[in-house]
Amino acid sequence: MMRCKLVIPAKLPGLNEYVSAERANPFKAAKLKKDTETFICYCIKQQLRGVRFEKPVKIAFLWFEKNRRRDKDNIAFAKKFVQDALVNSGVLANDGWKEIAGFKDEFFVDSENVRVEVIIRELGE
Repeated sequence: MMRCKLVIPAKLPGLNEYVSAERANPFKAAKLKKDTETFICYCIKQQLRGVRFEKPVKIAFLWFEKNRRRDKDNIAFAKKFVQDALVNSGVLANDGWKEIAGFKDEFFVDSENVRVEVIIRELGE
């Protein structure tokens, strides 16, 4: 059973930032999504070189925020960017029901080291 960990050393845009960009200009929202996924893909290439999951996975998202200002559901929206980047980088074949059995979110405050830790665990047979 394969397992790996990806650390994204940044505060990812939340739902509020995305909606605000979309209301301002649909191209602005598309650019926000593309830029965020490009950064995540860079992290994937640096840390998960050659990793590819063939079986369904469970994903744990550990969100480390600077403070408690953003709502948890707003923060966790960014999992969409992470999952799309995992597919674009070839770590996952797709992000559908057959590939992702489930995920969980945990939230922490770390004012010195804002980041997202993504733990991907392949399910056994």
